[in-house]
Amino acid sequence: MADGAEPSRRDFLFIATGAVGAVGAASVMWPFIDQMNPDASTRALASIDVDVSSIEVGQAITVKWRGKPVFIRNRTDKEVEEAKAVALADLKDPNAENENREPGAPATDDNRSAGEGKENWIVMIGSCTHLGCIPVGLSGDFGGWFCPCHGSHYDTAGRIRKGPAPRNLEVPVYSFTSDTTIKIG
Repeated sequence: MADGAEPSRRDFLFIATGAVGAVGAASVMWPFIDQMNPDASTRALASIDVDVSSIEVGQAITVKWRGKPVFIRNRTDKEVEEAKAVALADLKDPNAENENREPGAPATDDNRSAGEGKENWIVMIGSCTHLGCIPVGLSGDFGGWFCPCHGSHYDTAGRIRKGPAPRNLEVPVYSFTSDTTIKIG
């Protein structure tokens, strides 16, 4: 169509055909794009509430969150004191690996535990940072977790102390929503 000329029937057909083609392409592509969204069961597990009222001092439980094991442990006063007494220079990984703290926070027991008033509680993703194995709780040279697959030893704060694992066990985002309930995620 030249400048100033009236649109012809052919121009209208080109524009209409292009619009119908674009709408058709979008409607064909939508199912492929939509299937990439996480399904409802995955979204439902984005966060979980865990009742910890039945966990006695010195006990631990494992729950599943986002397909991963999560260790929740109610440490004894002795375990907390021993964890606090560890010098940062003795640790293989000096970082807290805690999503609830600033990145690069030191791996002190306070930066790994639930915080003031709840120092006895520790919540960690139960996947060895070496090759993803699941460590055994309440064992190892430091009384925390031991990965029998390759010999990694973690202390009661989940910090790597011995073996091939390069990092401390990761601490997910969590918070106490009451004195007996932890929300993970």
